[in-house]
Amino acid sequence: GGVGFTQYATAAYTDNILDEYTYYGMDYIKDKYKVDYKAVDPAQKVKPTQDIVNDIATEVTLNGMEQYEQFPTALEDHFGGSQRASVLAAASGISTSIATANSNAGLNGWYLSMLLHKEGWSRLGFFGYDLQDQCGSTNSLSVRPDEGCIGEFRGPNYPNYRMKIT
Repeated sequence: GGVGFTQYATAAYTDNILDEYTYYGMDYIKDKYKVDYKAVDPAQKVKPTQDIVNDIATEVTLNGMEQYEQFPTALEDHFGGSQRASVLAAASGISTSIATANSNAGLNGWYLSMLLHKEGWSRLGFFGYDLQDQCGSTNSLSVRPDEGCIGEFRGPNYPNYRMKIT
């Protein structure tokens, strides 16, 4: 139940589209910040400030939203909004994490993408199932078990990634 299946299925179900949005992010960080994702060099990483997170996540999210609007079949195929939100957020989080070499910056990019998506299209999912897609942004900088731990300490049962089989 919940967002677990969405997260489980998204990578396989939306592979080419997720790739496209992520490669856009890779091109963006290479052009703007001179970070080459193919040859990662610790000296290239960008300082993980809120401004950097805002810039990268916003750019990648808005590009993805424009692509969804340009190709409505993709918009309809990614059901209910949760998948669209997850694809945009994953591309934003990946791009931010790679640019900064910081998992928490990536999580903040992820959650910023969710908020931008909701602002742009009024909701993330259907039947009120968008709460789980937004609830992490308030926890991403607090260190609390399961909710606010830095990425390296989150376990396989972290709420957004669990899979419930009944």
